[in-house]
Amino acid sequence: ILMVELRKITKENYEECLNLNIAENQKDFVSSTVHSLAQAWVYYDTAFPFAVYANNTMVGFIMLGYYTLWKLLIDEKYQNKGYGKKAVRLGIDYLDNRFKTKEVYTAYYITNRIARNLYASIGFRETGEIVGNQIGMKLIISDMDDSL
Repeated sequence: ILMVELRKITKENYEECLNLNIAENQKDFVSSTVHSLAQAWVYYDTAFPFAVYANNTMVGFIMLGYYTLWKLLIDEKYQNKGYGKKAVRLGIDYLDNRFKTKEVYTAYYITNRIARNLYASIGFRETGEIVGNQIGMKLIISDMDDSL
């Protein structure tokens, strides 16, 4: 059974988090964990960073805002195993449980079809908003596919 969980970034695991690797073909789409954790520090009151663990192994990183999926990175060694989808679902559950969030927003780079397909498979729908080279998406939590 695949056990995926989100854990807070702590002094015990932050260096491991900093060593997560972005796949070469995704470097234009995904922020490094160094950059993301720096943002989390600056936006400490609205950023919620977590390490993604699968069976007690750190496989990725996710950062949320009150109503946003802000960052998602699955280490290149652990992609295509369902960890990203599960991590997003757990992040949405966190926002719903902690803040009673009803809608979650995210965006993907126009050329990043992998992210678009992942988010769409969870229930995110394009909003029509385009900022720079990113397309906005919104998930209404009550519409989310609970079979994930």
